[in-house]
Amino acid sequence: MKRQILSTLQFILIISIFSNTEQLEFWLTDPDAKVFFQQQPSILPNTNYNAADNIITINANEKYQTIDGFGYTLTGGSALHLHNLDNTLRAQILQELFNTDKNNIGVSYLRISIGASDLDEKVFSYNDLLPGETDVNMTRFDLGYDRLYLIPILKEILAINPNIKLMGSPWSPPIWMKSNKNSIGGTLLAEYYDAYALYLVRYIEEMKKEGITIDAITIQNEPLHPGNNPSLLMIATVQAQFIKQSLGPIFRKHSINTKIIVYDHNADHPDYPVTIFKDHDAKQYVDGSAFHLYAGSIDALSTVHEQFPDKNLYFTEQWVGAPGNLKGDLVWHVKNLIVGATRNWARTVLEWNVAANSKLEPHTPGGCTQCLGALTIDGNQILSPRNPAYYIIAHAAKFVRPNSIRIGSNIVSGLPNVAFQRDNDMKKVLIVVNENNSGKQTFQIQCDDKIYNTSLNGGSVGTYIC
Repeated sequence: MKRQILSTLQFILIISIFSNTEQLEFWLTDPDAKVFFQQQPSILPNTNYNAADNIITINANEKYQTIDGFGYTLTGGSALHLHNLDNTLRAQILQELFNTDKNNIGVSYLRISIGASDLDEKVFSYNDLLPGETDVNMTRFDLGYDRLYLIPILKEILAINPNIKLMGSPWSPPIWMKSNKNSIGGTLLAEYYDAYALYLVRYIEEMKKEGITIDAITIQNEPLHPGNNPSLLMIATVQAQFIKQSLGPIFRKHSINTKIIVYDHNADHPDYPVTIFKDHDAKQYVDGSAFHLYAGSIDALSTVHEQFPDKNLYFTEQWVGAPGNLKGDLVWHVKNLIVGATRNWARTVLEWNVAANSKLEPHTPGGCTQCLGALTIDGNQILSPRNPAYYIIAHAAKFVRPNSIRIGSNIVSGLPNVAFQRDNDMKKVLIVVNENNSGKQTFQIQCDDKIYNTSLNGGSVGTYIC
């Protein structure tokens, strides 16, 4: 009798394990149904093995780029709002953003500004001098203002995820290096190329002393948009000259391993990074190029990849304009960025700012006045539900961990999708958006030799793990 009971228990255990491994994990955001990034009941395979016309087949034999991560820009203003929360609430929200367990979303990549961005409460650099002064040897370099909010918040984030990758991007050099001696526009004077390269070296070195590793830098945020505050005009030939004459050699001299990434602007000018990559003396120092999508088409990234497959691609910024429309924003951003950018070789997808308050502050004079953060933080209160960028990134960041590989999946009309395979457990992740505003779409997913039936309401997003 004991042997019979044992055999029955073993059989049940085996069936249970087998069933769990076959089930399709499913996370959903459906704005109309007020479902905000919630795990749904797992889906059992279709035992009839009948394949429908609208079936998404995951193909792990098709392998593309490695993923570095998904996340946001931690602006100075975002850090200020997070810093001003009480210790308990700040710890809770940082866990929610950067841990991967429970319902936490697992942000794995952050961009930060080198000096001020337009979403800081004031304009500053790390070497601000009186009119007429210069400091080419960086003897007065000081991380200064960023020690108040940004650096303390980064240290708390690193305590949660020590492996998070950080990208630094300058909005402007110190104004004494510029043609117009102003934070807005102007060009970098050639006589200060070496000084500016040393400024960037000192930034990386001083952050390292704080325990903060800068994995990559872009040379200039939006180099063809000199109207922001701060900003700088830097055309492609000038960026190439700066790299080959000063930045590349000085990085090597100081044994800086931080990646150099060019462009960092809209997809309407893929010729910008191509111009730099065609300059062999500059190209040798460059890891890849970065893009935004305020203009142009996301498939422009593939045109760069086709010409220079040895150079990496990154998607580094896209705002959500206030007040936000979760259903519309979710569809557009998942279709064009989470799906579109990664299908066009991007190793990262970064939305814009982590946080702002209800007044969309802070920002510099002339900076963005309509930039909606992933979080709205008013004093010691974090508003719920979260804002669109939160859910856009959550559907990828939590499941597609760094070092995952993009793999193949077919296009199905009305269901933009992209697939990945994780390197830690070899599980496959499929992200699907129903871009039809109102119509429910029923479809199937084929993962290995199993077929699953599922559906998404119009304007909703599903992440499936098998």
